[in-house]
Amino acid sequence: MDNKKRFTIQALAALVQNANLKGFFTGRIYTGAAKGVCVPGLNCYSCPGAVGACPIGSLQSFLGARPVRIPYYVVGLLVFFGALLGRAVCGFLCPMGWLQELLHRVPFPKKLRDFKADRALRKLKYLVLALLVVLPLFFALTPFFCKYLCPAGTLAGVLLTLADAAVRPLLGGIFAWKAAVLLATVVLSLMIWRPFCKYLCPLGAVYGFFNRFALCRGETDADKCVRCGKCAAVCRMGADPSKDPNDPECVRCGDCVRACPTGAIRMGFRMK
Repeated sequence: MDNKKRFTIQALAALVQNANLKGFFTGRIYTGAAKGVCVPGLNCYSCPGAVGACPIGSLQSFLGARPVRIPYYVVGLLVFFGALLGRAVCGFLCPMGWLQELLHRVPFPKKLRDFKADRALRKLKYLVLALLVVLPLFFALTPFFCKYLCPAGTLAGVLLTLADAAVRPLLGGIFAWKAAVLLATVVLSLMIWRPFCKYLCPLGAVYGFFNRFALCRGETDADKCVRCGKCAAVCRMGADPSKDPNDPECVRCGDCVRACPTGAIRMGFRMK
């Protein structure tokens, strides 16, 4: 699949998940029955257009309550999406991932593909998952990720304040901090392809775990591969499909498939 088709799917997925278009003008959050269903990607519950719930936010809401409620439904959906698609969710269905790709298309003097700290920074998303999502659940702490870090939630807040002036007096220091995080994400997206996905997204960390087991997977034919390195050279997530076509960083964008001169790489719902 070429990038134009993938871009179309991303745009449609973002539209479907934010189909409450009148909310962008009224500042009223949709509260219908669909809000009880988790969407696969990072899309804040409080976004005025959102018609579904964010899986990370839902997970924190369930386990952050006292007494604790075991979120079988949320965990089950995460496992379902992960086992079916892995990080293809990130590459095709996540509105936050699509927004970063849109920003990266904006001309900028310096586009960074690789730098010294890149590989080390990739580990941060696992720390975010452990410390800001999972750990607070066991100690009745504030849902740190949603409150202090999530740029999707901040963007939702910005959209709400634009649509409803009554919300503006409620903003405080925490929102200022999150606005700085959102601004940093926007600026970095101009230079780096999907910086939030690479370095901070706990949902990407979860789906990355499933990449090796998901039904949507990659395969490299060792008999056809000539080790030319072209697949690794075009991968904007820093994976090397000739060595590991199911790298946890792979979002199934298909760049490596198109770059392979011998057709050794395949991606899709295939199993050996």
